[in-house]
Formats: sequence, structure tokens, C-alpha cells
Amino acid sequence: MSIIQPNILVFSPMQTDVETYAESIRNDGFMSVKTATTLDEVEKYLPGTEVILGWHFPTHLLSKPIASSVRWFQSMGAGVNDLIEDKSIPESIILTRIVNQFGTYISEYVFSFLLYIVKDYPRMRQSQLERRWDPFISETLKGKTIGVAGLGSIGAEIVRKARVFDMNVHGLSFSGKQASLVDCHFTPDQLSEFVKDLDYLVLTLPLTDSTHHIMTRDLLLAMKPKACLINVGRGLLIDEENLISVMQSGHLQTAILDVFETEPLPKDHVFWTMPNVYVTSHLSGPSTIEGVSSFFIGNLKRFLSEQPLHGLVDRKRGY
Repeated sequence: MSIIQPNILVFSPMQTDVETYAESIRNDGFMSVKTATTLDEVEKYLPGTEVILGWHFPTHLLSKPIASSVRWFQSMGAGVNDLIEDKSIPESIILTRIVNQFGTYISEYVFSFLLYIVKDYPRMRQSQLERRWDPFISETLKGKTIGVAGLGSIGAEIVRKARVFDMNVHGLSFSGKQASLVDCHFTPDQLSEFVKDLDYLVLTLPLTDSTHHIMTRDLLLAMKPKACLINVGRGLLIDEENLISVMQSGHLQTAILDVFETEPLPKDHVFWTMPNVYVTSHLSGPSTIEGVSSFFIGNLKRFLSEQPLHGLVDRKRGY
């Protein structure tokens, strides 16, 4: 039976966020919306809740009787490996993640760094600080080879922007559905072949059992000595100890890292002080309140009309 006004619970540790989300949902005509920022509030409002929009939700409660009415959990983010690994979430609860929201942000992040490096902006800035006239000919992205590991919506947008810079574009994916986007497509059993000719490798893969520490020491060493590694996927795609060792040996020119095995990155981590590593604080693909609200409301309407939901999580696939 279709639910005209489902009971919705919005949860985030940030009070201002949940109120803004709730206001957006109510403005679209869905009035039965509760908000929670603490465990006590969740326990108070879970009974009777059918739909959850959540971030860092106390998922252990979903297996308890107070959550027996929950039918659908919409994550506010794209990564859901924590939800998939959490066996306390009943199989009967539909899981969805945010998709098609991050390509613009992440692709701009990637190319801002690539241009910064290839045009040698640090040299130009230093010349200005020293009031030193220093004309030089920089390199160009044109003709360079970029490899995108993961050809979902984020990877596809990186490919699109790479075309604008006249780059050679290689891609790797598990399904092969987007193979036509790239000049050369590789499958996971061709990892070494995929990375060996790249000037830039961008990781946008989800975290699954098969992608955990996919960037092994051998694979890092298979890359060109002057290649650049960019990780905007998940921190655990890379074995950090091996990356540190490989880079300290002089292999790889640069690593641009927005995600890490442990977040926040510990203050004593060597990445902070390595001159050829750029560290950012998991900010390349922000979940904006406007974007998430719009996605959720669209999915909510699909849910009520019993249409397939966008961002549906396949627990077996891992994302």
C-alpha cells in the first residue's frame, strides 16, 4: 500500500544541517518529518519511522524492535561501505546512496591540482615573492595520458574534462559499461597493464573487498617513475605504508590525496611533511544540503510511486 505521508527521520550530528534538510523536505509537501542529532533523540523518534535520511546514523538501532517500521535508509553520502559491512542493518531495509552529485566538484579538484603541477605555479609564486623576473616554458596537459580507475558519474566527468585538455584517456572499470568513453579500456585483471603508461592515475573506485588496498607496492612500482597519483575515491584503496616507502625511494613524482586510511589524518602522519604529497581534508566531493535534499526528495517521490530508486545499493556488489 502506498504511503501518502511517510514518517521521515533526518539524522546528522550537526543541528543546523538537520533543520535545513527538514525544512527543504517540508517545503516540498512532506510534513511528517522529525529531526535528531543524538542517540536519545533517535530512540525517541524511531518508532513509526518509515524513511531515514542520515549521516553517521547509529545503525545498531535498526535491528531493534523500535526500528521495525523502517523500510528505506537514504545515506547523505556516496560511500556506503560502512553500511554494507554493518550486519546489524536488516536486509529488509532498502539502502540508497547519493549519486550523480559529485562529478563537477571532484573533476575541478583533480584538474586544479594537475594544472598547478604541470604549469609549475610554485615556481611562479616564488619568483613573485622574490621579485625575480623568471620567464620559463611550462609543460602542458596536451598529449599526456590520464588513467581513470572507476568510470561512474565521477570518473565520466573527469574523462570529459580531460578531453578538453586534449589528453589521452585510459580507463578501468569492473562492468565495462562505460568503456566507450575512453581511448583504451582495461579490466581489473589488467591492472599492471593499465597503470604502466600513465602520466596521471586518478582513483575514483568505491571501496569493496576487491578494491581494498588495490594499489599494492608492486602496482605502484609498475607506474612510470615520474607519474602522479590522485586519490579521490576511498583511503583504503591505497596501502599507505607502501606508498610512503615507494615515494621515499624516489619513485612517483607526486601524490594528491584527499582520502586516507584513517580520517582525520593523524597530526604525526608523515604525509603532512612529505614535499611531493599534497594533503587535503576529504573535501573534493562535498555533500551539499541543497544537492542532497533535491536528490532525496526526488527519490522520495519515486519511493511513494513504487518506482526504482536512484542510488540503490547492491549489498553483494559492495556499493
